[in-house]
Amino acid sequence: MSQNRQVRDVVFVDGVRTPFGRAGDKGIYAGTRADDLVVKCIRALLRRNPQLPPERIDEVAIAATTQTGDQGLTIGRTAALLAGLPNSVPGFAIDRMCAGAMTAVTTTASGIGFGSYDVVLAGGVEHMGHHPMGAGADPNPRFLSERIVDPAALNMGNTAENLQDRFPAITKDRADAYAVASQAKFAAASAGGRILPDLVPVATLRPGAGWTVNTVDEPPRPGTTLADLASLRTPFRAHGRVTAGNAAGLNDGATVALLASAGAAEELGLPVKMRLVQYAFAGVEPSVMGIGPVPATEKALKLAGLTIDDIGLIEINEAFAVQVLSFLDHFGIADDDPRVNRYGGAIAVGHPLASSGVRLMTQLARQFAEDPSVRFGMTTMCIGLGMGATVIWENPHFTPNRPPTSQARPGTPAAVAPNTEGSAA
Repeated sequence: MSQNRQVRDVVFVDGVRTPFGRAGDKGIYAGTRADDLVVKCIRALLRRNPQLPPERIDEVAIAATTQTGDQGLTIGRTAALLAGLPNSVPGFAIDRMCAGAMTAVTTTASGIGFGSYDVVLAGGVEHMGHHPMGAGADPNPRFLSERIVDPAALNMGNTAENLQDRFPAITKDRADAYAVASQAKFAAASAGGRILPDLVPVATLRPGAGWTVNTVDEPPRPGTTLADLASLRTPFRAHGRVTAGNAAGLNDGATVALLASAGAAEELGLPVKMRLVQYAFAGVEPSVMGIGPVPATEKALKLAGLTIDDIGLIEINEAFAVQVLSFLDHFGIADDDPRVNRYGGAIAVGHPLASSGVRLMTQLARQFAEDPSVRFGMTTMCIGLGMGATVIWENPHFTPNRPPTSQARPGTPAAVAPNTEGSAA
């Protein structure tokens, strides 16, 4: 029987997220639990997809980088119970630092492809206000005594400065210009109604201020200029190049995606927003972890039988502008290429670590619907301790010879269809 098993197609049905907040006592989620943010997303997905019987959900995978407190206790299972899913629905927690939600998606997608699941929920949460990055961690002393990892690599800002040392063509002015563009693109996408449809309103209570319903992201700074960024201090190195203006901030938020086999989606009448083509993870030197998306993308493209020119839309997580620019330079892509982060990125909207992967997917899915001229898109990100992750998706709305939208510059359709047989392997 096992010798005749066929790998099944995996589809992205839907994805939602909470508005992202600024970490800290003044942030919108200062008094809100991390697990409650996940619950909001799960319940929203069920409301948006009423044709899905909750008992048909086979797994709930939720990632968190700091798995303690309100992000601990096997958060996939606890969030499923808190959301009111049947007791029969299992769940688990996952950790791959910034790529937590992305790994939750690829892990459960593999189960769908193998035939173990039909429908899953996968996402991530990070409450950096409650759990600052690295808080409570106890790195093995061998990391330093045996020089396995440069001490600077344990601070992500230092790794960004190291990356700029390695690529002197990526100047601070260039990084600042990229950051200004990210803010402007996100502001335009928000004004155009492209962000709000996938946000889950979250009511929060603040002492002395009563209840507030949060419906928009807190971190963006529309109207940011180069002059605004030029005077910011460089906290990771004297006379450095990485600032709070050309990097993602410290944020709180949650994301959850609904995935299914193509057959289950058809049976249940669920929409198909993307089809999974291939994915890959790769390791790099921890001290320059930001370069991780490069080998991960090369690996994923090779497995899929595609080239970077086949990719018509790229959603890359903007942990730091230098990290994005090193990726673009490697593949010969211009800083302002309209394929890249069409709605802006984490420099504007924020990066609640383990949750960000599904934000990239949700934005890509909406861009696919807007632009049928694009066949393939990609979500990619760097990962702490020296890794990268890339997931390649196919647009179910793709129409050959369709003129691109005014924003688009589509990739060249592949001469041969990608090898989807390995998409969930």
